Amino acid sequence: MARLIITLQFLFNRGKSKSCHRFSEVTIGIGKYVDGILQRFPAKYGTLMGHRFKSTSRANAASGMAVHDDCKLKFLELKAKRTYRFIVYKIEEKQKQVIVEKLGEPAESYEDFAACMPADECRYAVYDFDFVTAESCQKSRIFFIAWSPDTAKVRSKMIYASSKDRFKRELDGIQVELQATDPTEMDLDVFKSRTS
Repeated sequence: MARLIITLQFLFNRGKSKSCHRFSEVTIGIGKYVDGILQRFPAKYGTLMGHRFKSTSRANAASGMAVHDDCKLKFLELKAKRTYRFIVYKIEEKQKQVIVEKLGEPAESYEDFAACMPADECRYAVYDFDFVTAESCQKSRIFFIAWSPDTAKVRSKMIYASSKDRFKRELDGIQVELQATDPTEMDLDVFKSRTS
């Protein structure tokens, strides 16, 4: 296999110096074939001739947006110190990263949180929900909300959906996840039903 790839690469490089259009087409096809092999077996053939080959499209699709350090730091403060009632996160497409948009103070209510969800734009959010059990025990659950209203742009929905899992992995301590397309899918009754 290594000998085949070296031979094909030689032909491909040779084709670059040829003026023959047909030969160039053949070498381009060979290059795509070799690239496909290297992407399929990166561990085995990815370091041939001192080069590391990667599938950029797959890497970008899997990684989603970058995550600003404040997103993790503020979440840790909410989880460990209960410094905030909720955090709203926004994807900045120009910066290609998730940032903190709004911090809810501990005294703020669920209504304050719901008011932060734009009617026609997607958001991520974390909410520290307090509740009392049937045994009269005071407890709390940290909810992750993926807000994707029906009126949001299709592109925005796709970006938020493809970046969600990677972003969630950065927030260690999420206990419940909600996906909501309208306010009724993330109201207090839904929160309460997910605590049992």
